[in-house]
Amino acid sequence: MKAHVALALLLAAPQILPAQVTTPPARQESLKQEIRLAYDRGLAFLKSKQNAASGQWGDAEPVAFTALAITSFLLAPERKPTDPLPAEVEKAIAFLMKNVQPDGGIYVKARANYNTSLALTALMLAPSPEREPTLLAARRFVIGQQNDFDEKGKLDNPNDGGVGYGTPKPNNPAHADLSNTHFALEALYYAQALLADKGDAGKNEPQLNYSAAIQFIKNCQNLPETNKASWVSTDPQDKGGFIYSPGETRGGEIKTPDGRTALRSYGSISYAGLLSFIYAGVGKDDPHVKAVLQWLSENYTLEENPGLGAQGRYYYFHTMAKALAITDVDYLKTKDGKVIDWRADLAGKLLSLQQGDGSWANTEGRWMESDTTLTTAYILMALARIHATF
Repeated sequence: MKAHVALALLLAAPQILPAQVTTPPARQESLKQEIRLAYDRGLAFLKSKQNAASGQWGDAEPVAFTALAITSFLLAPERKPTDPLPAEVEKAIAFLMKNVQPDGGIYVKARANYNTSLALTALMLAPSPEREPTLLAARRFVIGQQNDFDEKGKLDNPNDGGVGYGTPKPNNPAHADLSNTHFALEALYYAQALLADKGDAGKNEPQLNYSAAIQFIKNCQNLPETNKASWVSTDPQDKGGFIYSPGETRGGEIKTPDGRTALRSYGSISYAGLLSFIYAGVGKDDPHVKAVLQWLSENYTLEENPGLGAQGRYYYFHTMAKALAITDVDYLKTKDGKVIDWRADLAGKLLSLQQGDGSWANTEGRWMESDTTLTTAYILMALARIHATF
């Protein structure tokens, strides 16, 4: 399996719509040059934060943070798949390999799926024959994290088909959420390249239950036409967007005219929902995909994570860039009719937020975004996708 296969998937080129007014070529080239300069400064910052002894980044979630940093290095705009691995990446990969567990997961103690999914995605950019058995085992591990209640007579469980952190909660062993599900689907999307040259042996490898995963994604969407859960909002402002998990949101609540408590859609998880559909093989013409794209267009902003303010804003930027790039979306039409060239708009915003030391920092620390290693990795990966698909 070649590195360029995974890289090509990660940086899927868009289909430009000729009927739209594009960013002028001179402005595109200027922004691309600015991105390359900012990227170099961001990588220099990450280098300064790596633990020289262990090769890791971060202490709270070292496997996840290290995987995100590796991906940032390997998506660098001027890097070629055939280039030698940077020394920092070699050290970081060694750290990930030291944390391969007997069950095939790549994690330290907890959040096994979250860490393994991010590690598998990163390692797919630097494949080697020696590591291939580890990648296959990690792929099997992630597949094994999917909820499957079919044999237990619980077909109506809305968490069926979803994936959680990988560490069941005592009060909710069936927990699944859209953030972890999208990370798992992403890792498996790129890890399919492992099976490409294996013939019959590849056919014997397990596969995720994608139909169940798609149903779980739908169970998280605020779409009253198809989702009849009691929490679904009938407010047009929520239609098509997503919540964190069936019956659980981070975007607030509203009371409906009939006295129900409905859950609000919000930005970052709606992009995760769009990504999940695409990774699971749902096409752009599907009504559910059209509905979330409409919600994202009507709620487009770079000033906040819609519904959450500054909370999770950098995760929002990162997920936005991934989702719109891989879905081949070139323009968003806002509620007031304005057509947005999101690549140029987002690039300009992210460049303006870079700190003097090369990092990016969120003023709101929820979801570990007070850690500049995490936020810098998020933004570098967003910029990489913008640069590659301009």
